[in-house]
Amino acid sequence: MARSDFRFAHPLRVRWSETDMQGVVFNGNYMNYCDVGITEYLREVHAGDVEQLRHVFERMYVVKSTLEYHAPARFDDEIEVCVRTARLGGSSQRVLFEIHRGGAHLLSGESVYVYAHEGRSERIPDTLRARIRAFEAMAPEE
Repeated sequence: MARSDFRFAHPLRVRWSETDMQGVVFNGNYMNYCDVGITEYLREVHAGDVEQLRHVFERMYVVKSTLEYHAPARFDDEIEVCVRTARLGGSSQRVLFEIHRGGAHLLSGESVYVYAHEGRSERIPDTLRARIRAFEAMAPEE
């Protein structure tokens, strides 16, 4: 996937506490970066509406996450967490992540989220679907 396929990117700077003794980001922190990325992506999709954001996060559950490491990030690197919705199912959403440092592609990942309420999956709200479709440069599969 090309960096240009991602309309949304959130900048972060690697902090010392996120690295090992060699100053390389500890692998578990990349999931945290992706979590920050999806939060900021959905904030943008909802134009900063905190109530809408809260409603989504009360119903959005991760059921699968995978990461592929291409190159390490290091202490004080400025990185970008790129996020896009690749697929909208009935109750599921497949989200792709990439992390870049300048022209270097450091990580590829994906998470599948299921929308549920009181222990039962539910259809992704039509308003959220419409906002994601309108936001994305590449239309998600459906």
